[in-house]
Amino acid sequence: MATAEDVDDPDDGPDDTPVEDDTAPGSDRQTTTSGDDRQSTPDDTDRHPPDEATRSPTDEQDRTTTRDSRQHETTTSEDDRYTRKQTVLITGCSSGIGRATAELFLENDWLVVATARNPDDIADLAEAGCETLALDVTDPDQVARAVEETVEIGGAIDCLVNNAGYAQMGPIEDISTADLHRQFDVNVYGPHRLIHAALPHMRAQGDGCIVNVSTVAGRIALPAMGAYSGSKHALEAMSDSLRAEVDEFGIDVVVIEPGPVESNFTDRVQEELPESDRTPAYETLYEVVDDMQLLGGGQGGPFASTPEDVATAILESATTPEPPARYPVGPLAQFGVYARFLPDRLRDIAYGFVRRLV
Repeated sequence: MATAEDVDDPDDGPDDTPVEDDTAPGSDRQTTTSGDDRQSTPDDTDRHPPDEATRSPTDEQDRTTTRDSRQHETTTSEDDRYTRKQTVLITGCSSGIGRATAELFLENDWLVVATARNPDDIADLAEAGCETLALDVTDPDQVARAVEETVEIGGAIDCLVNNAGYAQMGPIEDISTADLHRQFDVNVYGPHRLIHAALPHMRAQGDGCIVNVSTVAGRIALPAMGAYSGSKHALEAMSDSLRAEVDEFGIDVVVIEPGPVESNFTDRVQEELPESDRTPAYETLYEVVDDMQLLGGGQGGPFASTPEDVATAILESATTPEPPARYPVGPLAQFGVYARFLPDRLRDIAYGFVRRLV
């Protein structure tokens, strides 16, 4: 089943890297800035310095150390938080959900840092007013630079949207361990790298929102979707743990769960299906996956949502005080919420029925 997440940028990166729009190993980071120059507000200690006559060398050293430590985590101050635009960093913005999300946040007066593996794919977003960066979510150095640059540009990082991802489809027997590792590197380790880099800044700010774009496949596992569902189950479990860990710091963690979405996701799925090593015993299963329109994915269908529908849920999660932990998007996503409560035997029967329809 082609589920929403966003395959966004899979088209821009090396052929051997099936990462979503957000991953291009070795691509040079480019930054396009727009709007007025932004300056962070000095710390309170700078605005109200002690009397020169009473300040000791030790006081000066301690004050400098404290300021440097705080600026390492975030360049914003308490006063600054109420006057500057809120800043969002979004991965996977070349198409689909990521692009729609960048456009919607921009319309709502956020400072948007949109990323993709190939910055040429988001040049029009830069022209529209977004800041743009090249980002491969599998590259730790690029991830660290993207977060630091976001803080430098906006003075803070108020929301992180982990959207980049792709689906490795096929029966478990036909998926190599290397392909499985690559699936988790993009869909699980990628978000973890960004969360790891962004959290110190959010803690220093005393607030923030982390939005992880999952899928209905993160709730229920379907045949030929074991690798993809496994990565999304892992992302959801990680999100649940993280939500409890950072709640005391004023940081929200939300999971977005789209069903099928009208995007290039189906094309990407077809690219990732093994061709030469298909086990004949799974012929009917491959027929189900090959005909993604049966489940409403790809270029449209009776159960498909639009990227804008998902973007609306992401914006709502970022702007709602105490947002719910999960936002299902679309009719199949709502069905998935209840289907996971079915006994395993009934679900297996349902899968068999679908295969017989093909």
